[in-house]
Amino acid sequence: MTSVAPPPPSAELTVVEVPVSDPRVKPLLRELADEYSRRYGKDARAEMARYPDEEFTASYGGVLLLLLEHGEPVAGGAFRRYDATTAELKRIWTHSAHRRRGLARRVIAELEREARTRGYRRIYLTTGPRQPEARGLYLATGYTPLFDTEADPETLGLLPFEKHLTTSSRT
Repeated sequence: MTSVAPPPPSAELTVVEVPVSDPRVKPLLRELADEYSRRYGKDARAEMARYPDEEFTASYGGVLLLLLEHGEPVAGGAFRRYDATTAELKRIWTHSAHRRRGLARRVIAELEREARTRGYRRIYLTTGPRQPEARGLYLATGYTPLFDTEADPETLGLLPFEKHLTTSSRT
């Protein structure tokens, strides 16, 4: 598998922590809902409403980060508290006009850094069986699959991954 290096740090790429209600989050939510619907049908929109917005705030142990380029959102992602030592990644997104630039890797690295800063020691996440790009991204960034990688993903349902964080973890 060819890995894509993250873009170099740039004054034009900035990371901001925002609430779900921030207007800059709308493209993320809209594109994710559209993508889930295309891949899984109309009921997939319910996934976007599955967790209350509060779960992605610091007071609940979560965060939502956006990667901005020239002030515009180009990628983002969030985590929520899964348990006392584990953050669960959610809503990993790259704007459709900015894909294939390594931005998702950058978002994951920023989320891992933030989780580590907040005392989490493990990251957990799931992706759907019809998202081979996400599966490849998580494998390429050091996540351990908690499923049989040789099985047909459609027979497994959600595909869980984990990664143990240490002070020296890097993506």
